[in-house]
Amino acid sequence: MTALPWLDTTSHWFPDPETALDDPEGLLAIGGDLHPDWILRAYSDGIFPWFSDDQPILWWSPNPRCVLFPPRVHISRSLRRKLNQCRLRISVDCAFREVIHACGALRAEGTWITQDMERAYCHLHDLGHAHSFEAWTQEGQLVGGLYGVAIGKTFFGESMFSLERDASKVVFVHVARQLERWGYRLMDCQVENTHLLSLGAERIPRSDFLSIIRESVHCQPGHEWRMDWHWGAEADP
Repeated sequence: MTALPWLDTTSHWFPDPETALDDPEGLLAIGGDLHPDWILRAYSDGIFPWFSDDQPILWWSPNPRCVLFPPRVHISRSLRRKLNQCRLRISVDCAFREVIHACGALRAEGTWITQDMERAYCHLHDLGHAHSFEAWTQEGQLVGGLYGVAIGKTFFGESMFSLERDASKVVFVHVARQLERWGYRLMDCQVENTHLLSLGAERIPRSDFLSIIRESVHCQPGHEWRMDWHWGAEADP
């Protein structure tokens, strides 16, 4: 196995993402820390942290990369009906800590959202870099959510959860539509799964992904993140 670079916590340096391993796919480096400057630099270079409690910090840049181009979000007939029923209220940045905690706590197979990761991303949220989208019932119960990091005109999605059937899909569509309105180039989904692919996510070469984000992370967002949607459909074509 090729030796991986151990990162010096004082330098904020990452190796070229194109040097990531093929097996395990995308593993790039070990070490560093979860200071906001580290995480923001990593995302800007197409890299993200992903590790368990019993591991050191591991940094990844898989090839291909799973992404969503917001205008291409896919809405099935059943999901369109769900959206048109307007039974969930969608908000932004109203419950970040609850969303990230639920994303970690509700995974039966275990989680990479360790306490250190949770603290790091809550810190990023306090600094205005990490954001959450939430789905609420009419009774005010949080039943779904998604969180990630926004840099320039790229949203780096991290994780989502659902306590009600299709709640995470409803949130995902709202995220895509809102990012499209704000002019975002793409939403990074990191690693593919059937759930994401069914919603319109696609695989692109890492080189294409890096080319897009290296331009888009330097764009000015030009919008406010905190907002709250009232009841309303998002099933427009």
